[in-house]
Amino acid sequence: MVANGQDPIEFRDNAKAAKLAHEAELASRHTVRSLFEQWHAKVLVGGRRDNGKEIQRVMKTDVLNKIGALYAADVQRTHIREVLSIVLARGSKASANKTLQYLRQMFRFAVSEDILPVDPTAGLTKERHAGGREAERSRILSESEIRELAVKLPDSGLQRSSQLAAWILLGTICRIGELTMARWEHVDFAARTWTIPAATAKNGREHVINLSFFAIEQLQALKRLSLSEIWLYPNASGNGHLHTKALQKQFRDRQRSSALAHRTKQVGCLVLSGGDWRAHDLRRTGATILGELGTRAEVIERCLNHTEPDRLRRTYQRQEMKGDRIAAFELLGERLSLLTQPNHSSVVTGRFSTAA
Repeated sequence: MVANGQDPIEFRDNAKAAKLAHEAELASRHTVRSLFEQWHAKVLVGGRRDNGKEIQRVMKTDVLNKIGALYAADVQRTHIREVLSIVLARGSKASANKTLQYLRQMFRFAVSEDILPVDPTAGLTKERHAGGREAERSRILSESEIRELAVKLPDSGLQRSSQLAAWILLGTICRIGELTMARWEHVDFAARTWTIPAATAKNGREHVINLSFFAIEQLQALKRLSLSEIWLYPNASGNGHLHTKALQKQFRDRQRSSALAHRTKQVGCLVLSGGDWRAHDLRRTGATILGELGTRAEVIERCLNHTEPDRLRRTYQRQEMKGDRIAAFELLGERLSLLTQPNHSSVVTGRFSTAA
């Protein structure tokens, strides 16, 4: 090197400096896993009702285990497509759509924080690269199926609390997550109300459900089980609420043709004549019953705690329709009381008053 006019010591020091600079650059770069952890801490925790637990589950299962060690800056569309193809291979179209959705949100966060210059999910669509457009679910239980459910639930092997959940969901037309996260402090038996706080409600707006005598009966039965002083549906350890998907899994497992490993063996016992049903279908069913009984659409929407899509109406029409909502919930409760009583094989749809 000296013969060629080079300084060996300077060459060594430059090489060492270049190596250290390269190592420092690599250390400052985010892997997909570290990027997710930063997105989770900055955006999901405190920004979602479940603090991002569901997104964390999906990402850990379908993304981080596969490309978590890759540098985020090195992720290409091919990597994303490979991840999605694995999800699709197990027949999970909806999961593939969610995975793409969460990846897009994470990488857009990275671009907005100047962590990455571009979003590698750009140009990828649900229709072409994931599960495709999902059909709008319209399943409702007929009144004869509600009677079927009343007969089959006691012999389903479900805990009494889970059986009561089906009727609470129907009688209050609440969301499954709102029920599993509910606290007893928000249930007022004297006032016959259940207040769903803004932090729990899907639209972030506090919602008061006026409890019919039917709903009160189910909630009082649940209270007598003394599962928890805090939660209506506590988890196994008692230090929090039941997982939001637990009840749906219990209902779904009892509609399968064969048992899954480490799950109930009582398959097929909750199969109804109208086919497959889910916990959320009970909410849709209760709302439909109200419509069939003549309740005005705007009142049903208030009972469901839906956000008014028309911005002008949402801004200026703030009426609570309290009296209408009380009457609607009571009407629904009376109907469900009739349908769930034994020896009521033929019930004619119509309005029924408490006095009757």
